[in-house]
Amino acid sequence: MQFDYEVIIVGGGPVGMLLAAELALAKVKVCVLERLRETTPYSRALTVHPRTLEILDMRGLKAKLLERGKPIATGHFAALDTRLDFSVLDSSSNYTLILPQHDTEKVLEEWAKSLGVEIRREEEVVAVHQDQHGVEVEAVGPNGKAVLKALYVVGADGAASIVRKHAGIPFIGKNATFTAIQGDVVLKNPPESGVPSYFNEKGMVMIVPLPAGMHRVVLIDPERMTVPKEEPVSLEELRSSLQRILGDDLGISDPFWMTRFGNATLQAQRYRDGRIFLAGDAAHIHFPAGGQGMNVGLQEAINLGWKLAAQVKGWAPDWLLDSYHTERFPINTALLTNTQVQSLLFGGSEFSPTINALRNMVSNLLQIPEANYQLATQISAFNVQYEPDGERQPHVLNGRRFTELNLRLENGVCQHAYELFHSGSFLLLHFGWDEQLYDGLDWSKYKHVLVVRASLAKETADWHDVHTALIRPDGYVAWAVSQSESNPMEAIRKGIAHWCGRDSLQ
Repeated sequence: MQFDYEVIIVGGGPVGMLLAAELALAKVKVCVLERLRETTPYSRALTVHPRTLEILDMRGLKAKLLERGKPIATGHFAALDTRLDFSVLDSSSNYTLILPQHDTEKVLEEWAKSLGVEIRREEEVVAVHQDQHGVEVEAVGPNGKAVLKALYVVGADGAASIVRKHAGIPFIGKNATFTAIQGDVVLKNPPESGVPSYFNEKGMVMIVPLPAGMHRVVLIDPERMTVPKEEPVSLEELRSSLQRILGDDLGISDPFWMTRFGNATLQAQRYRDGRIFLAGDAAHIHFPAGGQGMNVGLQEAINLGWKLAAQVKGWAPDWLLDSYHTERFPINTALLTNTQVQSLLFGGSEFSPTINALRNMVSNLLQIPEANYQLATQISAFNVQYEPDGERQPHVLNGRRFTELNLRLENGVCQHAYELFHSGSFLLLHFGWDEQLYDGLDWSKYKHVLVVRASLAKETADWHDVHTALIRPDGYVAWAVSQSESNPMEAIRKGIAHWCGRDSLQ
């Protein structure tokens, strides 16, 4: 079979664009098929959370997002009065960034294009077929029908994913039991400041300031909760619900975008089927509580990108591609649980004094720093830890998020460690100053591993005893070797072979 591309990505939203860029960074020939003519003009996902900012920082993109967005030091859990404090997180990205999705998409699309990604717009995929050799994608566009062939296909095409359906992957969970409403509007009399939320027996309202003098109004109105998701939202509906819940319509006018959404909670039974993968909303949907959806999708893209590139380029260990599902599925199962809890606290089952009392109780508990921190790390995705490699000696860092170390390089120059990830390679950080490092391996086989000898310019928890650590391209510690290891060179050799393959790149 002759292939048009090595990988085809169906869906050109933020997840598809980041994944395409990750693949292109590894010199994979990739194409994005997107049915829309241009980037969505609507705000949609409105926040870029701390861990997402970190992974984009690793690719040199964070500054571009900061030019467009507004950092705020807090997040929310179910719009409770006590907000989550991101400022205590150990990171220079200890905030969430208020940034409409269309701006995030544009930054990612520009990056993908700069890396040579082919983006084919107004191409709607209608069929996907795979066999043991590759995948065939049928798309219909302005020039008629096109049949494209690739080694692999990734469905990043949303909740109604044609890729998921044609792969025969079940979408399992609970359908929506209620709907909520949101609109990007002008408010003549907005709240004075902040991101206020209101909850009483008549419903729930949350208001988020947007650029250009607009506000997002999100509300759950018990009198409108049974309206089907497909029914359009009207300005009058928003106005009457605000009046009913708050006793004031806040001078609402000039809607730019309005939508209705539900609390359906569904997850693909598997994220891989042969040569087909799923990411983002194609893999899971949930009540959009805490602004987690797009962020989780972007984290999946950066998890899958280097693994798929490794397979295409011929150096992937046998187990690597399957690890996309085994790593991300449990993370997202926990995500679905936390959004279901939030939908309950939002009044999804009832608006009653009991629910209000529960909200007050949880809000009071969040005033305890340890409790607040636990939920802040969950919403920010700082709590994500992958199962450590069982073949390596245990180390506290194994499987954990790689923090932004300050390094002093061999030449005495200090550098932030995240700057070393711009190429999308593995990073082997060697603190042992052992000359045998270069003798124990044929490094010509590992061009996808950047070897850096350094010391810590600033003491960092859990790193004081590290001899050498291998950091994955997605910013998680594959393994760390302690200075007390009896044979560190042998541990490094085995660790490199296990994660980075034994064969040279194509």
